[in-house]
Amino acid sequence: MRAEEIRARITVPWRHGTHVDLSGVRCEGRLDLDGAEIAGVDLTGAEFPDGVSARGARFNGLCWWRGARFGGPAEFAGARFLSDARFEDGRFDAGADFSDAEFRGIARFDRIAVRGGLSLARSVAYGNVSLERAEIAGPAALRGAEWLGGLWCEGCRLPAEADLGETEVHGRLWLRRATIGAAALRPERFGSSFGYSYC
Repeated sequence: MRAEEIRARITVPWRHGTHVDLSGVRCEGRLDLDGAEIAGVDLTGAEFPDGVSARGARFNGLCWWRGARFGGPAEFAGARFLSDARFEDGRFDAGADFSDAEFRGIARFDRIAVRGGLSLARSVAYGNVSLERAEIAGPAALRGAEWLGGLWCEGCRLPAEADLGETEVHGRLWLRRATIGAAALRPERFGSSFGYSYC
């Protein structure tokens, strides 16, 4: 499906309890959603060889990108997710940028594989953020993020130079089997943690 067709299908008024099912779609061309108002959408298993730009977009309902493949950059800087944002099992071959994003539900990035770096800098999440068994290659910027629902990092692998400065984790901080470079990821690497920590 052409990128313009996908945009037209999902930039429609959102109605509670409904979503656009585009699971498994293969996008022809780079998908431009910058600043768009997006209905509930299921893009499970979708492929974006040229990447996605959704800077400043507002996802009003269901937002599932489970198992999606991004061949080009995945740019979600400043996006707002008003429900759960699910990116688990995704593959990002040219980096993923969620800087300044707002997650009002959960932000689920379990088992993602990222080449080219990941940014969650200055992001805010009101639900749990999960990076279980995520593997990040390239720069990892989490500086200034605030996660009010806790952070789950079971088995996560971050690069040695990952920037976790000035982060705030409210609630459970789960770091069992998580690493930063060759070392164990410890609570003291975070700016502040206000709940129980499990290492």
